[in-house]
Formats: sequence, C-alpha cells, structure tokens
Amino acid sequence: MANAVLIENVSKQFRLGKTEKYGTLRDSLVAGAKQLFLRKGRKQNILWALNDISLEIKVGEVVGLIGRNGAGKSTLLKVLSKISYPTSGRVTVNGRVASLLEVGTGFHEELTGRENIYLNGSILGMAKKEVDAKFDAIVDFAAVERFIDTPIKRYSSGMRLRLGFAVAAHLDPEVLLVDEVLAVGDAGFQKKCLDTMEDLRSGGRTVIFVSHNMAAVENLCTRCVWIDGGRVKEDGDPRTVIQSYMTTFGDVHEAAADLSTFMPRHGSGEARYTRIELLNKEGQSQSVTCSGESLVVRLHYDAKQALPHPDFVFRLHSEMGTLITETGTWHHGIDIPEIPRGTGYVDLEIDNLNLLPASYYISISLNGIGQIVYDAVEHCVRLQIEGSTNIYRTSKVINSRYGLVYFPQRWDLGKLPHSAPH
Repeated sequence: MANAVLIENVSKQFRLGKTEKYGTLRDSLVAGAKQLFLRKGRKQNILWALNDISLEIKVGEVVGLIGRNGAGKSTLLKVLSKISYPTSGRVTVNGRVASLLEVGTGFHEELTGRENIYLNGSILGMAKKEVDAKFDAIVDFAAVERFIDTPIKRYSSGMRLRLGFAVAAHLDPEVLLVDEVLAVGDAGFQKKCLDTMEDLRSGGRTVIFVSHNMAAVENLCTRCVWIDGGRVKEDGDPRTVIQSYMTTFGDVHEAAADLSTFMPRHGSGEARYTRIELLNKEGQSQSVTCSGESLVVRLHYDAKQALPHPDFVFRLHSEMGTLITETGTWHHGIDIPEIPRGTGYVDLEIDNLNLLPASYYISISLNGIGQIVYDAVEHCVRLQIEGSTNIYRTSKVINSRYGLVYFPQRWDLGKLPHSAPH
C-alpha cells in the first residue's frame, strides 16, 4: 500500500526567547544585536521539540499520536501541515491536507462563516462548485446556520471548533490532521467527530489524531505512536502502545508527591510547583479517599519573582486519560493581584468527591496573563477512590461498574399510584 505520509529523520529546533519574525528594520537590527550578545555572552537555550523522527503512514491508516504535553506531538502536526518547517530531515505528504490544530486555525477574523468556508476550500485547491456541493453538510454539522453570515470574530470558541472541524473533514482531504478536537465541545459534537473520522477511515482517507483520551485512540485508531521527548518511543497496536504508555504513570506517589524534580513538565519557569498533598478536612494525609468524602488538594509552589494575576489550575483524568473535570482560581472569578517572590501554597477544597471507585490522575498548572504557562505537571499524583456505604445511607456499596461519577439525588414517590385494595 502506498504511503500517505513519509517522515524521514525529522528534527525541529527552537531557540527559546528568539523572535522568528521582525516587523521593521529597527526590530531586525535590535534582534540581531541580541543574538550577537547571546553568542558572546552566554549559551543559547535550545529546545529540540522533535529529534530524528522517522515514520511511514499508509493510505487509509488512522494513527493516534499519544504522549505527555511537550512531547512533540503538536509540533509534528505543524510540520506536516507546513505551518512550521523542520530544522533537518524531510516530510512528504501525498494528497490534499486539511488540519485542525487549534480552535479556529485557518479562519480570517473579519470574514463571515460562509466566506471562510469558501476561503478554506480555495486554499485546498477546490473549485467553487465543489465547495457548493459540501456547503450545506458543513453548516449542518457545525450547527451554525443562524450565524453563518456573522464574522468569525464574533463566534464562541465552541462555534469556531465545530465549524473548523466541519470544514476540515468535509472538504475531501486525503490526509486529515486533528489535534485534541475532543478536548472541547459537548458529548454530541464529540460523537459526531468520532463518527466522521470513522467514515473517513472507511473511505480510505488518512487521519493523524493527537489526543490524551486513550479510550478514543484505542477505539478509533488502527495504529498508535507514542512520542516522548521528541522521539518515537513505541509504534504499533493501539492497545499495546497505550498500556506501555500508561505504565509510566505507575511511579507517581499517592497522598503526596515531591514535584521539585518531577519530569516531564513544561512552562517558562518563573514559578514551579514543588509539592502536592492530598489531605482530609483535618489536614491529615490520606492515600485513599472514599466516594462522597471531602478532600483538600494542597499545591506548594516556589516563585522566582513576583507574578501578577496567577491562575492555579487543577485537572482530573481517568486512568484512560478522559478529562473528568478542570477547574482553577480563574473559573471561580478569583483575581489574585500578585504572588510575591518565594514559597507558598494554595488549597483546593472539595466538599464532596462525587467519584465512583477507581484510580484517577491529577494534573496541575500555574498560568499567567496572556496564555503564559509558568509550570504544568501532568499525572503527578494518583487519586485512589474506594467505595462507601455512606453515599445512599444504605448497605449498598457502589463500584466502578456504575460509571465514573454519581450525583446527589433523591427519589420522589409521591405521585406513584397506590395499589387498589383487595
């Protein structure tokens, strides 16, 4: 079978802090002077996002790319879509490529949804009549009919995502590149995305799919590639590769973890998490939490300098990588004017942990203004949930076969018809 994508010894280097584009001659001269200073004064900070990657992807394969944040997955997709170019090596893609790498990628802010659909079609080399034939299906899939003649800049992130995926999937690409499309959108939209990618596979299209949702990768993909540190760690059957990948989370500690040397992590480094603790309401460490109990997650940090308006973020994933919840100080409308230089900690207090018995993983990040990430640590501690008879105040013990979460609830039998008297 012919190759849809051929990646030969591809490496991608970034010089951290370097500006790639310059607007004026003055900017170019200043940047050149800064680079001269870097060469003479101190060693440049170089990151190899990709390091000698070689892959052959056949026509009709659906390939899942997995790995932790910062492993190089998204960089590889950007190289394949020619948003970025490799430092060394060669990439060959046979056929028309459509990509959805970020929400709204490829959209012009001032154009309407209708105009952007035709713009994307022309970029892909399609005639207007070809786009006309797909137009209604795109609009129906994206569920944006009321807003199709509204400028994209007024779309919500969800609307952008729906339209972006609809355009990428319906304009007859031979190769579709998708980065974390299942991380945004409701369950109905996610199911439509999965169904569409399944249809593409059945039609002989090639899909390269980046996701942290291991269940989706296992069910959808015919092949899985695990990328770690910019290199291919393992390549093969999805179930086998996912099992190998998930075992790397087995060394995280329960109840507490020292994060001062925890790897892998990413971020600019102005602040770092140093420790995470799982505590009960009395402030005592607990390695196991029962369904329905309270939990305090204590996040210790060390700030190298004063940081304005930080956002402390908490994420919880299932063992298969499904995002259970994400929350942060920003979600609660808490504006922290500044954290001073030095060490400190914050507590996330959860009154009722409505999780069913299973193992879960906690990821945390510390963000700043303008999408700055100071520190992000994935799967840094395991949260072990055990069953409890106190949830329904009965002797019934619930377990993982009842799902992932439960909701406080009650039954009202007031309108249940009474049996007729005998």
